[in-house]
Formats: sequence, structure tokens, C-alpha cells
Amino acid sequence: MSAGTASDAALDALFVPFSTGELTLPADENLLFLRARDGFPLRERKRAGWLMQQSFKPAADALAASGFQVTADLPERRFRVVLVLPTRQREESRALFAQAMAHVGEGGIVVASVANTEGAKTAEADLARLAGHVTTLSKHKCRVFWTRPGAVADASLQAAWLTLDEPLSVAEGRFVSRRGLFAWDRIDTASALLVDVLPNDLRGRVADLGAGFGYLACTAIERCAGITSVDLYEAEARALEPARRNLADAVTRAGRAVATHVRWHDVTHGIDEGYDAIVSNPPFHQGRADDPTLGRAFIAAAARGLAAQGSFWMVANRHLAYEATLDACFASVRTVVEQGGFKVFEARNPRR
Repeated sequence: MSAGTASDAALDALFVPFSTGELTLPADENLLFLRARDGFPLRERKRAGWLMQQSFKPAADALAASGFQVTADLPERRFRVVLVLPTRQREESRALFAQAMAHVGEGGIVVASVANTEGAKTAEADLARLAGHVTTLSKHKCRVFWTRPGAVADASLQAAWLTLDEPLSVAEGRFVSRRGLFAWDRIDTASALLVDVLPNDLRGRVADLGAGFGYLACTAIERCAGITSVDLYEAEARALEPARRNLADAVTRAGRAVATHVRWHDVTHGIDEGYDAIVSNPPFHQGRADDPTLGRAFIAAAARGLAAQGSFWMVANRHLAYEATLDACFASVRTVVEQGGFKVFEARNPRR
């Protein structure tokens, strides 16, 4: 995230009660930070053994580069202090609160911070409902709120909220997804448009960049009998299990052997080379603002990863100007269709 965003403000605000002395940070390894994000307020208080949980690869990499211990998954043990930066998706955040309460040790506390513009009052009410009374302060246009030491979660509510992070069926049972993923509860309109014009003769090694729960790759496997292997690249680790399950189902429906690999990976750092076809509906947001640099980085990665005779198929919002980057990276580019606010490109002959 860039400096000055609401999300940075939430990170700043999270540490205010520790700065004022209302709360105390552990000097040992007894701190877990759920959906942790790197930043000066965290780095200046760093202690050996603190565990950062972050499932989004770029954010996890930033934490690791600052010397923190990072995991994409939830640990087994409990902690004296559990910090949380909730998400904008309410049910996903409820699952986070339930997970935080499940990982706080005897006498410990859960502390959360949310920007006012991103549902602070709602998040505060949810944690209070789960854990009882919370103490609140306002700072940096955010709310910071924390549980009483040793607060015990409402057992039935906690059990119900923990299930909110489990994979669930979408698209009339054809796929599984997970709350909080991009377009988690439906087939994204842009991806559906790309699938509508995707040729049936794709073959060989195929990559799906920014794959989410795997809709593009799964559809390609079922439609294109010449595909022999598929690699999914996805930066959000919470999407990996649904993607694996969806790929396995797609291979079963296709009735033939297809090698599949699901990778937790930041595409902007590059991908493997030699793909015969690459498909992508790249992300275009950084926070709430449109950020076409992400899509441009995906285009550059695709050009480097594509075999000389391969093809790159990409869908994007019509208002995002990717044409110059496509022309710089590929010798042959055509707009296949423009419809419903989106455009699909086919690019060939990558420039080396």
C-alpha cells in the first residue's frame, strides 16, 4: 500500500494504545499479528519471535524483507497479544475475529484497528458481540478496539464464524470459492467474457496469471483437448485450496490426464518460461484506487513467459490503457472484443 492510504492509517492507529501505555506489547514471542502488514509502526517495535500471518504474497514478502517471521497459515499455539487488521468483507472479518479469539492465551487480549471509512463501527460491534465488552479509542480517522484480558468468546458464535473461512460452493455447485477472494461468490463478468471468446485449440503448457479460484484455467481444460499442463499463479494463499479442488474436478470432467500446479506467487516478479498459452484477468486495484501498473506488470511477465509461437489472452476494464504496454511487449496485438465495459486482447510474438 502506498503511504497515506486508509490501510496505513489503520496500521498507525493499531499501535496507539501501546504508545499511550494503555496496553503493553510482549517483549518475547507472545505476539501474533493476523493479516499483518509491514510499516514503520510495526518495524520500530519489532521483537524477536513475533509471528506475522499474511496470506497475500506481496505483503508477506514485504514483512519477510523487514526481517519478520511470516506464515500464510494459522499457527497451532496461543499468544498473549493477537493483533488484527480486518478486511472490508464482513464475513471474512468475522472469521478473523473468531480465529483471533481461538489463538489468544489465558489472560491475553485481541486488538483490532479499522479505518472509519472501511466499516470501523461494524467491526467493533462484531468483536464486542463475540468477546463481550471492548475498549475503544479513535485516532488517525480509525477506531482501535480491544478485548478485556482473558475475555472468553461466545462458543456457539465463534464456531459459526470460524466456518465463514471454509471453502463453499458457488456457480450452482460447479466451483468452490472462499469469502474475501475477488468475485468469490460468482463468475466474474470480465472472466466470463474472456471465456466466451477463448479458442478451443489452445494446447500444450498453459498458465493462468492471477487465477483466483481457477475459473479461467478450469474452463480451458474442459474446452481445449490439446492442453497437457496448467500452472496457476495466485498471490492470495486463501485461494489455493479452492483452486486445487476446482482443477481436480475440471480434469475429472475433461476425462484425460492434465498436469496441474497451483503456485502462491507474485506475478510481478516473473513466471516460468516456455508457455504455449497464457490467460489472465489481472488485478487492477491497489486498495480502492485503480492501479494500471499491476496489469502492465502482468503483461510484461506474460511476454517473458510465453513461448515464441504462443498466445496471450487477457481481459481488462475498457478504461484502463494497456495498449501501449501490449504493443511494447508483443509484435502482434489485436482487440478481440469490447463489450459491457471490458475488452479482450490476444497478443502474439513476444518481443525479447
